[in-house]
Amino acid sequence: VGDVPPEFYEFYELGFGDPIPLSSIHGTGSGDILDKVVEAVAHLAENQEEAPGLAVAVIGKPNSGKSSLVNQMLGEERVIVSPIAGTTRDAVDTPLVNAFGKYTLIDTAGIRRSSKVEDAIERYSVLRANMAVERADVCLIMIDAQEMVTQQDERIAGIAHEAGKASILCVNKWDLIEKDNTTTHEVMKQVYSALSYMTYAPIMTLSAKTGQRVDKIYELINEVAAQNSMRVTTGLLNDLLNDATTRVQPPSDKGKRLKIYYMTQIGIKPPTFVIFCNNAELFHFSYRRYIENCLREAFGFKGTPIKLIVREKGDTGNDF
Repeated sequence: VGDVPPEFYEFYELGFGDPIPLSSIHGTGSGDILDKVVEAVAHLAENQEEAPGLAVAVIGKPNSGKSSLVNQMLGEERVIVSPIAGTTRDAVDTPLVNAFGKYTLIDTAGIRRSSKVEDAIERYSVLRANMAVERADVCLIMIDAQEMVTQQDERIAGIAHEAGKASILCVNKWDLIEKDNTTTHEVMKQVYSALSYMTYAPIMTLSAKTGQRVDKIYELINEVAAQNSMRVTTGLLNDLLNDATTRVQPPSDKGKRLKIYYMTQIGIKPPTFVIFCNNAELFHFSYRRYIENCLREAFGFKGTPIKLIVREKGDTGNDF
């Protein structure tokens, strides 16, 4: 850590192990302390019993209303709420049992733009927020109705999407918006335009501060979680595939036509399907999107991404 004064070594006499030189003014040694803390509590996380029910991560940029929503859902103030962006530094897990089921609410620190993550504590906060998404069954993605979808929102939504999580887009601070009979439609249009890869996610307008429509969120959480875990039999999938290829013929290139043999589901969270064909290169993105739309039209999959893997017949391991 550099040169230390002779007095530093007197701390060894206390018998508490290796001391860490620290300067709170200059930030010297803060990273070393955080590393030691994480090392010391790692075993606690390993031995901790899994919380019951659905894990619900409330994610969003700083000051989007995450802690206010958690408090409304709990019916009490357990998480510090402040107009200062970034008040919640870490992920906070709180169990909740109500008439709709059992849940673990995970309130995360606001995910900032990378350029603003300057100190060690903020770096750990972003890491924990990403870890919260990984642990979650459902992500509630908070969007400020006064700002609509920003680049930060796009990045945060992308984390949940890439992780294959069931998601709900929560447009918060709805009480502060002037509305007419077209407002809801226009807001949904704007959100889906900015997050075009997440049109499967339902949008809920609410006010975490006043509690407006917060009580409606549990049924939606249960629904998207169930859709994220849904399985479809191979027989039904191939009936759908036959119908889809009859309606829209598979693409061809230079006289070679794509032949699709069959489809089967190999996983959930997210629902994951393998399609076997004669030539994976002919399976263009547009036709992949068409098959995904057919799956949603037939089976729903509300609130969840779908993963399609295309393999050539005889290939058992390579994804395309």
